[in-house]
Amino acid sequence: MAHISTQPTAGFSILRPLSAIGHGLMAWMERIAVANSRLDEIHHLQSLSDAELAERGIERERIVYHVFADRIGI
Repeated sequence: MAHISTQPTAGFSILRPLSAIGHGLMAWMERIAVANSRLDEIHHLQSLSDAELAERGIERERIVYHVFADRIGI
């Protein structure tokens, strides 16, 4: 028969702070990757002609708003 304890273990674990640091580092790297991909999209859209932007329904002055629309609620 197996015995299972439902009591939390007391004491300090070195893994907990290391895990928190790892999660924080991964979140930071993800934010950088997302920012870089948005900058790449802005540069790509800026390289298009006005006619190509018009086909996509984007005005040149609103490229940044278009790329960040999900973040600024537009």
